[in-house]
Amino acid sequence: MDLSPIWLTLKLASITTLLLLIVGLPVARWLSKGRSFLKTIIEAVITMPLVLPPSVLGFYLLLAFSPQHGLGRWLQDAFDVQFVFSFKGLVLASFIYSMPFMIGPVKSALQQLPASLAQASYTLGKTRWQTFKSVLLPNIKPSLLTAVVLTFAHTLGEFGVVLMIGGNIPGVTRVASIAVYDSVERMDYAAANTYSVILFTITFIMVISVFVFNKYQAKSPLE
Repeated sequence: MDLSPIWLTLKLASITTLLLLIVGLPVARWLSKGRSFLKTIIEAVITMPLVLPPSVLGFYLLLAFSPQHGLGRWLQDAFDVQFVFSFKGLVLASFIYSMPFMIGPVKSALQQLPASLAQASYTLGKTRWQTFKSVLLPNIKPSLLTAVVLTFAHTLGEFGVVLMIGGNIPGVTRVASIAVYDSVERMDYAAANTYSVILFTITFIMVISVFVFNKYQAKSPLE
């Protein structure tokens, strides 16, 4: 039983979640403050992976970053970087495809916080970054945890988009979802079941942990 697809999937999900946490939090904060036409456009682009077929997104990423086309050729010639059929390509595709799962819950939670919370922090001499880190984020811990878990779990189950841009290279781009498909194609249902059970167990434990944490956070001190 080759467990390398499982480890590769966990590595991909961890890197993607960390990158989206770093990039997604300031973006969510920016989107939560006021409305403008530019913000509406950017929010629509971020949300598109929720409704766009993964194969469509993967196809356009494949075209965009192929060494035979403009952007991909420039990256190859200028920096010797190739995203197509590489682990870096999986990270890029997962970053784009899982973006709404990180930004959406955080943005909604920040919008629900009273404006007086940040204003009180500013009057005490706190900077915008200090206010965001020490005042706003602690008040949206349940939503933040939900965003992290959803992003991680969603990356675990990606198939179409990673197959299009990464292919099926053992030890490089062959993640667990592709391994399940390969096993079924070979009629090796035992291997497919093993991969599926592992993914199901990891995802189930993470989702249950979120529900337990959020339920604990919702309890009042008198209970």
